[in-house]
Amino acid sequence: MATLSATVAVHIPFHDVDMMEVAWHGHYVKYFELARCALLDKIRYNYKAMRASGYVWPVVDLKVRYVRPARFGQDICVTASVKEYENRLVLDYLICDQASGEKLTKGQTIQVAVSIDTGELQLVSPAALREKVEGSICG
Repeated sequence: MATLSATVAVHIPFHDVDMMEVAWHGHYVKYFELARCALLDKIRYNYKAMRASGYVWPVVDLKVRYVRPARFGQDICVTASVKEYENRLVLDYLICDQASGEKLTKGQTIQVAVSIDTGELQLVSPAALREKVEGSICG
């Protein structure tokens, strides 16, 4: 399968850092979210489209591996890539220094489809997601 991904640039602001001017660990999840939203926009299945298709997609698992710290004023690139989408949505993330390409952080989220009408977890990803991913890979 061809890799489907989206990358966003982030400038680490002062309000995201601690007294050592290192980005607070919890903000990395926000950076993942920015890349995830760019990826969902790219395949035209963002959160509004998910809701319109009758599903919500809660994050049920999150992993973060901190390799090197992001620092105040640093420009980083955050990439979200589709790893799996047939039964659940698994996205891999990579945060790198924009200038050097040095790897700073990697992570992964798992999201599952839940029917808005019934509240039931779907054991297979709805056609709405599968069609958007496959259409983006092929087209």
